[in-house]
Amino acid sequence: MRRVVLVVLALLILVIFNACSILKPGGEPSFIKVNGTHLEQDGKLYYFTGANMWYGSYIASSGKTGDRERLKRELDNLKSIGITNLRILGASEEINIENSLNSSFQNKPGVYNDTLLDGLDFLLAEMGKRGMYAVIFINNYWNWSGGMSQYKDWADGGGGVDSLNKYKGEFLDYAAAFYGDAKANGLFRNYLHYLINRKNNYTGNYYYEDPAIMAWQLANEPRPGRDRKFLEEYYSWIDSTAKYIHTIDKNHLVTTGSEGLEGTLRDSAIFFKTHQFKSVDYMTMHLWAKNWGWFDAKNAEKTYGQAEKKAVEYINKHLIYAREMDKPIVLEEFGLPRDSEFCTAGTPTTVRDKYYKKIFGLIYDSASTGSAIAGTNLWGWGGEGRPQRPDGKHQTGDPLVGDPFGEPQGLNSVFDADTSTIGIIKNNANLMNLLDKKIIKMN
Repeated sequence: MRRVVLVVLALLILVIFNACSILKPGGEPSFIKVNGTHLEQDGKLYYFTGANMWYGSYIASSGKTGDRERLKRELDNLKSIGITNLRILGASEEINIENSLNSSFQNKPGVYNDTLLDGLDFLLAEMGKRGMYAVIFINNYWNWSGGMSQYKDWADGGGGVDSLNKYKGEFLDYAAAFYGDAKANGLFRNYLHYLINRKNNYTGNYYYEDPAIMAWQLANEPRPGRDRKFLEEYYSWIDSTAKYIHTIDKNHLVTTGSEGLEGTLRDSAIFFKTHQFKSVDYMTMHLWAKNWGWFDAKNAEKTYGQAEKKAVEYINKHLIYAREMDKPIVLEEFGLPRDSEFCTAGTPTTVRDKYYKKIFGLIYDSASTGSAIAGTNLWGWGGEGRPQRPDGKHQTGDPLVGDPFGEPQGLNSVFDADTSTIGIIKNNANLMNLLDKKIIKMN
């Protein structure tokens, strides 16, 4: 009897492994594709519960920011929860502003950080072992990682504008001026070409053939600026950059990284045109109740109701847009602070848990009826990382968590000790991972 039980368990483990493998039974790569309003993997619909872990390559590095044993533990923990998709940073540019990253993939134009790139190699290799997929954003509208404004500065030597301090309005236009700057984009494409054609040190795969990659993302939250001044350049950049990626990578999807209406001047026509190009495979939206003034954690009793209502309306509106566009859509960023906006681990997550239940419930209900929603990436996975000081300020050498350095560390992070939140995530992951079996015949 004991032997029978062990054999059954082994078969179950094998079935589970094959169900989430990035390789087909014959050993061929298994890439995620688009089929109408759905993502598809090997003829089955692909749904996922994912997380943002922008710093994955940093802790996967063998350099000063690295902790490879932590990375392995984080991935094992995420996989045990049911998270199979990670949105990660695959490009950063050295920038001299407060609260920016301490090290970057690109120190100067064409001068690449081999240690950090090796970290990305290692991360993708470890994700591949666990049947996990990466969405890699390769630029940033915001300059905490360098991004568009740093390319602009490299191109014209203007010194840049800091979005994290008093020049935010001016910064919105400075970053958007990148879209039409041929020299800045030449520098960007040089990196793109290098990265996509890179050979992974651990798997031997070129990135363009790596099955652990689901999609390339043009940028984190690309916006057209603060008005319509750069709109045509914005459209042209999205289409031309997506086309360029497709010319050197025939296997992977390309998407925008857009926030949705909030990132497109709250104009549905702009959001539509942003995603109408054939070169853009699926649509994205982000959801930030606090950042957009819907929710105040220090006045949660009065503001939570309206925040939840607006969040539901925002998601539903974008699901309609996706159906009309006939493309899948992903809610790839959403989060909420801990109670009273405390950042330290161990403080309550009562309101966040309520919010997560609502958002995850809405996503699952929509997906189970065949809507265009493919999955979610919560922001962000803090895992073993912890804020080191009460004000949440990051200092060099601190453990990395889910929040950029310009925000209080731990603000929106889910720590591995947040058992109630993790239980909600796990429940949603279990439901989403079974959806391909439930509605495949409907499509």
